[in-house]
Amino acid sequence: MPDTRVSFSEDEFSEDAFSKDGFSEDQLSRQRRVAEGFGADAARYDRTRPSYPEALLHRIVGARIGLDVLDVGCGTGIAARQFQAAGCTVLGVEPDPRMAGFARGRGLEVEESTFEDWKPAGRSFDAVVAGQTWHWLDPAVGAVRAAQALRPGGQLTVFWNAEVPPPEVLRSFGEIYRRVVPDSLVARQWTASTLDGYTMLSGKAADGMQQAGVFDAAQEWRFHWEKSYTRDEWLDQTPTHGDLGQHSADQVAKVQEGISAVIDAMGGGFTMGYTTVAVNAALTPA
Repeated sequence: MPDTRVSFSEDEFSEDAFSKDGFSEDQLSRQRRVAEGFGADAARYDRTRPSYPEALLHRIVGARIGLDVLDVGCGTGIAARQFQAAGCTVLGVEPDPRMAGFARGRGLEVEESTFEDWKPAGRSFDAVVAGQTWHWLDPAVGAVRAAQALRPGGQLTVFWNAEVPPPEVLRSFGEIYRRVVPDSLVARQWTASTLDGYTMLSGKAADGMQQAGVFDAAQEWRFHWEKSYTRDEWLDQTPTHGDLGQHSADQVAKVQEGISAVIDAMGGGFTMGYTTVAVNAALTPA
């Protein structure tokens, strides 16, 4: 399994990089570099990446006030701030000091550590959550560690945002990536929707919760939603996609030039579809 000392921070997932048994060594190495790169421009990452649907937070928090939430791999705090706004007290765990520092600057309490090395130190939580990060953990080990931090009846919820672009966007953007950066992870990510890949990850997460032997039966939740982007908003986000940020400035500029022309031809903006895939399980009462 991957060395989770890399940044957990809501990194891209490439379906092609994942087999039924896990990441290949070559793809794992590339995914690690991708994850480590997000902290280089934490402000852009935080500014441009989508948050999570309010329906997801409602399923986790409900009408309860003042829940204590542990956010595993909180990154810049995109999900954590949503839980704060819902009335929760949130503690983030994040190994990348750049991401952790940014999150602290936005008012979050963050401890720098991998989840495997992090110690509850006598603390307990009503919910453990992980947004776009759980695939960096052995899912069974992660579930056991979460259980050690949960109060009786507490919940573990892991979730991912999967992009579901309109067919014409998928086709046009994919052509640009394959022409400019043909060997990149991001070019493969724009070959087909990543929803199937995240479905695979959610299944592995559910299996890990079952293997831990301390959770009730896991449930999968799905939330379908949309977000509209102007040309400039999407171009601002593109360097945070996959491994594009690891390519030359000239290649990034050529990708953005091509995408800009496509979006202009669509009227200056487009609507991206998203499906948030979540897996939830409650700690079995002792």
